[in-house]
Amino acid sequence: MGKLLKQQRRGKGHKSLAYAAKSHRYKLELKYKSADTREKESLIPAKIIDFIDDPARGALVMKVVLDTMQQEYLLAPEGAQLGTQVYYGAKAPQTPGSVLPLSSIPDGSYIYNIELTPGDGGKVVRAPGSHALVVAHEGNTVIVKLPSRKTISVESCCRAQVGIVCGGGRLEKPLMKAGANFYKKHAQNRKWPVNRGVHMAAYTHPFGGKQHHKGRSSSIGRGAPPGRKVGHLASRSTGRGGQSRDKSQE
Repeated sequence: MGKLLKQQRRGKGHKSLAYAAKSHRYKLELKYKSADTREKESLIPAKIIDFIDDPARGALVMKVVLDTMQQEYLLAPEGAQLGTQVYYGAKAPQTPGSVLPLSSIPDGSYIYNIELTPGDGGKVVRAPGSHALVVAHEGNTVIVKLPSRKTISVESCCRAQVGIVCGGGRLEKPLMKAGANFYKKHAQNRKWPVNRGVHMAAYTHPFGGKQHHKGRSSSIGRGAPPGRKVGHLASRSTGRGGQSRDKSQE
């Protein structure tokens, strides 16, 4: 009897299978502070006092202290330095890392860590090196262009940070040895190394066996059970011949 594919076992995320993310190592839950009257009507200055490398995300987190001595955490932008000022509020200047409502951010500005609903603390555009673009203001909504080039409409009272998320290009540096990649993946229990299905046994993977090729068609129906859904899902054509036919039909 065959056993479950690794992606099936990972999907359960049970701690006994050692596939669940090590969330007990995460240092903080990154959210904006609750918006008060002062932030909605004026501005609140804050000073960057520290940077934190949290294994929960690829970008750095900056620790800021408000003028009320309250400490908060924000996603660090490119160019952030210790001792510099960032701001909260509707009348805050457009400095990198400052938190403003979308109604106060002009068209064409780069933003990140955007709220989708007012007060949710920031949900999208948080990956290292990413940024969104403010396209237009239309009444009580703001049109934002995401890194995927998809445009969304968000309420103008939703908040975002100005600038670009730090850490862009972090994947360009070569790892040089397998041990470095091991510790990189180990931080969040990522699946590594990834073995090809044709190298596995027949009871482990549908493409497995003694042959050094798939031994069967790699196309699989969309309604196939998870244990068989590997390869090309609902493919119209595969291989070089299929690609040439598609180009000739265009």
